[in-house]
Amino acid sequence: MFVVNAILHALQISVFMIWEVLWPLALGFLLSAMIQTVVSKRAVAGALGKTDFKGFVLACGLGAASSSCSYAAVAVARALFRRGASFVNAIIFEFASTNLVFELGLVLLIFLGWQFVAAEFAGGLLMAVILWILFKLSLQQRMVEAAKSQAERGIVASAHEGHADMDMSITEGPFLARLFSPRAFTAISHYFYMDIYALYFDIGLGFLIAGALAAWVPNSWWQAFFLTNHPTLSLFWGPLVGPVISMLSFVCSVGNVPLAVVLWNGGISFGGVISFIFADLIILPILNIYRKYYGGRMSLYLLAVSYVAMALAGFLVGGAFQLLGLVPTNHHVALLETGPSWNYTTFLDIAFLILMAALAWRFFTTGGVEMLRSMAHPSEAHPHGAPVQDPVCGMTVDPTKAEHRSIHDGETYYFCSAGCKESFDKDPAKYVGGAKAGHHSH
Repeated sequence: MFVVNAILHALQISVFMIWEVLWPLALGFLLSAMIQTVVSKRAVAGALGKTDFKGFVLACGLGAASSSCSYAAVAVARALFRRGASFVNAIIFEFASTNLVFELGLVLLIFLGWQFVAAEFAGGLLMAVILWILFKLSLQQRMVEAAKSQAERGIVASAHEGHADMDMSITEGPFLARLFSPRAFTAISHYFYMDIYALYFDIGLGFLIAGALAAWVPNSWWQAFFLTNHPTLSLFWGPLVGPVISMLSFVCSVGNVPLAVVLWNGGISFGGVISFIFADLIILPILNIYRKYYGGRMSLYLLAVSYVAMALAGFLVGGAFQLLGLVPTNHHVALLETGPSWNYTTFLDIAFLILMAALAWRFFTTGGVEMLRSMAHPSEAHPHGAPVQDPVCGMTVDPTKAEHRSIHDGETYYFCSAGCKESFDKDPAKYVGGAKAGHHSH
C-alpha cells in the first residue's frame, strides 16, 4: 500500500499542477497560432539573411512569435538556414522560440510569480546577446560551410520535421480581415493542435517527473545538493548545475517549467532556475539532432557556446535581481499542495476547454489529422521526385506519393490531406498563383 499511495500522491501533484496552468498554456498556444497564421516562414527566412544587429533583433522577435516546441524550433531553424538565413540568426531564432514565447511566460507567472517572468525574458535576451557575441568571436566560416553542406543533405532527425514545411500563413489583404477569415480559423486550429501534438509528450513527462520528485525526494536532499547553507557558493553553483540537470532530464520546452518549480522549492538559486529553463535546447536528444543536422563538430560547438551563454546569463540575471532586491525570499511553492477549487482558474480552464473544443471541431473537419500524419514524412524523406508545396497549407509534398490532387486550368495541384484538397476545390482562386502553389503542368 505504501508504494501505491506514493504513486497516487505523485500523480495527484501532477494533476494539480496541470489544472493550474491549463488556461495559460491554451492561451499561449492560441496567441502563437494566430501569429503564425499571419507571418510567413519564407518572409522570416528572407529577413534573417545578414548577421548584423537588425538580423539579430528580427531573429529574437520572430522567434518569440513562433512555436515553442524545442524540436520544432530546431527543425525550423535548419529550414531557415537552408532557405537563406545566416547560421547565427537561425540559431538565435531557435533559442528565442523556446525562451521568449508567450506560453512560457504565462506558466512561469502562475507557478512562480512575476519576478521569474521578468528574469526569464531579460535573461533570454541577455543569453541571445551572449550567444551572438560568442558566435562573432569563435565561429569559423569553414564550420558554417561544413554545417551548410550537412544541412543540405536533408537528414530526417525527428518526428517534428513537418513544422519546417508547414506554412498556412495568410499574407494577402488587411490584417484584421486575414485574422478573422474562415481560412484563418482553419489555419489557427491547425497550428494550435500541431503545437499541442508536438509538445504533449514533453509537457506530460515534465509534470509526471515534477510530481514524482516533489512527492518522493525530500527537500533536505535538494537543499544539501544546492548548497543552501552556503549562500555565496549557491549563487555560482545554481547557474552551473542547472543546465546539467536540464540536459539529463530529457524534458524540453514548457515541460521543464514544472521541474523548475520543484528545483526552486528544493532550494536552487534564482539564477539556477533561469539557467535550467534556458537549457532545453541542449538536452541529449536535441544534441543528437544537431549532430545529424550540422555534423558532430558543430553539435559539440553548439553545446559548448550554449552552456556558457546559459550559465552566464543565469548568473548575471540572478545577481542583478539579487542586487535590486527582486529575488523572492520564500522558496516554498504552495501550488504543489493546493487542489482545484471554484476560483478564477477553474472558470478560465472551463472557458478555454470550450474554445479548444471549437478549434478541435475545425481541426478534425478540415483534414487536420491527415496533416499531422504527413508532418512525420517531410519532403527530405521523399527522394523519388522533385517536391512541390501544398498550395493550401504550404506542406511540402512528394508528387509521386501524393494521394490527393486536383486539376485546375490544366495544372495538377498536390495536397497533404483531403481537407486541403477540399479547401482548394471550393475556391481555387484563393491559392493559385501564389508563391506557395505547388503544381505540375500536363
